Amino acid sequence: MSRQIPSVPEQLALAGFDAAPRPTDRLFFAIFPDADAAARIAQLAQHLRDEQGLKGRPLAPERFHITLHHLGDYVGLPQGIVAAASDAAATVAMPPFEVAFDRAESFFGRPRNRPFVLRAGDGVAALRVFQQTLGEAMKKTGLGRWVEPQYTPHVTLLYDDRHVAEQPIETIGWRVHEFVLVHSLLGQGLHVPLARWPLRV
Repeated sequence: MSRQIPSVPEQLALAGFDAAPRPTDRLFFAIFPDADAAARIAQLAQHLRDEQGLKGRPLAPERFHITLHHLGDYVGLPQGIVAAASDAAATVAMPPFEVAFDRAESFFGRPRNRPFVLRAGDGVAALRVFQQTLGEAMKKTGLGRWVEPQYTPHVTLLYDDRHVAEQPIETIGWRVHEFVLVHSLLGQGLHVPLARWPLRV
């Protein structure tokens, strides 16, 4: 569903104004840490921020997550995409598994907006299998365009203008019992869970 906006006068468009509405809503599949792991991540984010002299504010603990698949940015909530994503998720069967993150580093994002994240090596092997399994299910419900060929599991801690090289951290992990379809309200810092699916055999 999309909202209509008034037409933009030609002189405004020529002056650099974009007539197309900006996206307000984002959909993605994600895994969230349990409360204990989220608290540990928050403590680590603050420690690393102070240690590295970063100025970006750590995300709120309830916003820490691992993105599985991005499902697009929209003006309004696209019910067709939500329905197709739900159909795909309902077909996925995999037992609970462990994830573990053992390093932190910056991604090369836009200046002043570089993600500082947790990364992992062998500690996310089962996560990769699950992400691929969900991707195959998405292809069967018409969402194949959102299945990226490369996947880099991470948890974003904060955004900053500085780039921090990879460094080891004390491992933070948890047991994954469910995955979530998330509706993100862009610019508001809000993540609204639309549906949850327990991991199962």
